[in-house]
Amino acid sequence: MRLSPRWIPAALVALLLAVGAAAAQNAAPTPAPPPTREAIHQSFAPIVKKAAPAVVNVYSRRVVKNQSPLLNDPIFRRLFGPELQRLGIPRERVLNSLGSGVIVDPNGLIVTNYHVIKDAQDVTVVLSDRREFEAKILLTDERVDLAVLKINVPNEHLPVLELGDSDQLQVGDMVLAIGNPFGVGQTVTSGIVSGLARTGIGLSDFGSYIQTDAAINPGNSGGALVDIDGKLMGINTAIFSESGGSVGIGFAIPSVLVRPMVDAAEKGKHVVHPWLGIMGEDVTTDNAAKLGLPHPTGVLVKDVSPGGPAAKAGVKNGDVILAIGGHDIEDAESLRFRLATLGTDMPVKLTLWHDGKSRDAMATLVVPPDSPAREVAEIEGTSPLAGATVGNLNPALNEELNFKPDQTGVVVIGVKPGSPAERLGVRANDLVTNINHKKVENVTQLRNALGTGAPPWTIVIRRGDKTFTAVLR
Repeated sequence: MRLSPRWIPAALVALLLAVGAAAAQNAAPTPAPPPTREAIHQSFAPIVKKAAPAVVNVYSRRVVKNQSPLLNDPIFRRLFGPELQRLGIPRERVLNSLGSGVIVDPNGLIVTNYHVIKDAQDVTVVLSDRREFEAKILLTDERVDLAVLKINVPNEHLPVLELGDSDQLQVGDMVLAIGNPFGVGQTVTSGIVSGLARTGIGLSDFGSYIQTDAAINPGNSGGALVDIDGKLMGINTAIFSESGGSVGIGFAIPSVLVRPMVDAAEKGKHVVHPWLGIMGEDVTTDNAAKLGLPHPTGVLVKDVSPGGPAAKAGVKNGDVILAIGGHDIEDAESLRFRLATLGTDMPVKLTLWHDGKSRDAMATLVVPPDSPAREVAEIEGTSPLAGATVGNLNPALNEELNFKPDQTGVVVIGVKPGSPAERLGVRANDLVTNINHKKVENVTQLRNALGTGAPPWTIVIRRGDKTFTAVLR
């Protein structure tokens, strides 16, 4: 059949209409305009209104004495005698520190950073309504950089921030940082979660931080990192910056590490970090290839304490701890963090890797044991370490001294004033590792090395991450 020219336009119009209708059906729906003004006006105001009253300012004060270092120089003492002592009378100086805190209990429990109130002699808390109260320091833990304060506000229930579960956070989640940066007054900044379980940034031995680009500045320390439900997800702690101001890289202590501190403070107890009973190291790229792991992750077990929780669970040297309690373990620091969130005398599932396959094991975490014996003793005689009180490290002593749980060796517990050890510059918490080129692993070996040795002396001491060697002739 042949169409007449006069019917072509009509047919073409019908065809175009049919194609347009089909395309309209397959196309994405056109967004409808917001139906109300409220839908246009999105705001964090309801979250801030709920959370801000529970964020406080924390002011700490301490008095320090400044003394000339020349007073400790034996040459200047000999030259100037009593006159040097008279001129070197210590002068007192008052140091003030500003930070933030979060009320977590209506009866006045406040969480802040340890570094905000470190060595403080007086701590003052200022509420959001500008009322001031003297605060008592209930509990501190330098290793995790947290402290719990208490203020008394009679006949009043204070506003609180509910502790959330930071393990539920995801990269990209919206968060708010509330605090008092630079002392300008309470401020709120917004951002997203930029990273989770950040370790290896040198802030603490138990670090596994939430990273955020919400602006955090000096004075924000101890303040709240809040999610869009108005729950406390972290305590703002530090920033990475070359200028001192925020560049969008801030770190917060996760709420799962805050909770044990709050629970212990409420019960009037100290925080005791559970002991697993292993020594391990990060899995390197080379190790991962040898072990058959798809990528470097976990903690490679190098030593298992006999009779400890790991040994009883069947953990052996060469195993790799991939997860604990269902949470992935990236490195040794994240393992210490995850243990610190758990309690003692409770079973926990370990996911292990060995011989190219994974397996699960159940371990019951315990309080760090006070063994082997400490053998605490004062070094006597005429050796360079005379006057130092030393002891064997063990898990319990590591806990008391804020050392890593798997640290071993001989530790200096105290130094007698005016002793040879003090003149050598030995300090409490130093580790004596070597005497006259012989390794020292316990107090007995140390005393034997000092008793049989004679000048010249070569003494190796480790202080934190630094190692010092003293040679005396």
